[in-house]
Amino acid sequence: MPDRQATQPASLVVFSDDWGRHPSSCQHLIKQLLPSYKVLWVNTIGTRAPRLDMATLRRVTEKLKQWKSNRGEVASDLGGSPQHGNLTVVNPRMWPWFTRSVDRKINASMLSRSLTPLIKALPQPVSAITTLPITSDLPGRLPVDHWLYYCVDDFGEWPGLDGNTLRDMDVQMIKKADSIVAVSEHLQKMIRGHGRESALLTHGVDLNFWKATSIAEAAPPAIGAFNGPLAVFWGVVDPRLDTPMLTTLSKRMKDGTIVLAGPQQNPDDAILKLPNVRAIGSQPFEDLPKIAQAADVLIMPYADLPVTRAMQPLKMKEYIATGKPVVTSNLPSVQEWRDCMDVAAIDTEFADAVLRRISEGLPTSQAQARQRLCHESWAAKAQTIEQHINRLSTSEELHLA
Repeated sequence: MPDRQATQPASLVVFSDDWGRHPSSCQHLIKQLLPSYKVLWVNTIGTRAPRLDMATLRRVTEKLKQWKSNRGEVASDLGGSPQHGNLTVVNPRMWPWFTRSVDRKINASMLSRSLTPLIKALPQPVSAITTLPITSDLPGRLPVDHWLYYCVDDFGEWPGLDGNTLRDMDVQMIKKADSIVAVSEHLQKMIRGHGRESALLTHGVDLNFWKATSIAEAAPPAIGAFNGPLAVFWGVVDPRLDTPMLTTLSKRMKDGTIVLAGPQQNPDDAILKLPNVRAIGSQPFEDLPKIAQAADVLIMPYADLPVTRAMQPLKMKEYIATGKPVVTSNLPSVQEWRDCMDVAAIDTEFADAVLRRISEGLPTSQAQARQRLCHESWAAKAQTIEQHINRLSTSEELHLA
């Protein structure tokens, strides 16, 4: 990273998902910036309101354990790499609701009271990065110099969330942020609808982590006993998955197993009841490359929904980097890379493509097209977002293609 000028930020405060819980794009980017910045990473309660179910109970248990520990506890690091000395992870106590104005005031007060002394103790100046609209009440309350909204999802459309509340907070964060970076053109369009421009920064990928030559041959126990061939999906198993696509694939896939690796958040029960579908729950991030190498084809069967049109699945480039055949539904985010995968518009096309790739493997044309993935490293993406952070300090207007 280049030397910073005196006016450029020396520290970053980051509001995002829990460090080490899931390898999010923000964690990948910040990991690249750690050698150059002091980072105060703030684990929040997320965007899902509490409900009476097992998922909420597990999440509440996690948070209570975090709150019981003192600040500075680091959950883990990505890919088993060592903890960096510039990183501090904090778990401020929060009120678990945002629906009412009084809920939001309580949370803003709690976060301001706990974080202000920590931010003042950082090397100055300090810039804040947030991926979560629940921070919309914090600009102007925390002693940071600038706010960058790294918009990664259309939270108002996410299944199972309080859409109206998150939509309102999303709009507030868009209006209050000094600069905005979005991960998809769909999100850029949404942001433009609220009178702001944004930069486009698509996700990166760690090629060395995912490439086959760096991975041990043995399949993880979670899938080792399944009958092949294997069609594998990893990610959150929720209502975004396309039931007709998986049902048709299940019927036509006479032999083998459809593996769903990831936490379940109210998925369609019809999917889980399919005779050759196996949901194996969350798997260690370090095991995913081995799971990929045990697979015959990697699948991304998302339904056509407002939330899926807005997202850019982190797994897409990870799938491609494994060297395995990839079959996906037809989403806006896959268009730039459709020459590297099989893209299906309807359930029968999806099933046909999966069976064809199981039989024929990765075609030469797709393998050649994947060569350009070498330009998509997280290091390159981090340099781009660092440019936006530094422009904030000079009040340079961002006009972003």
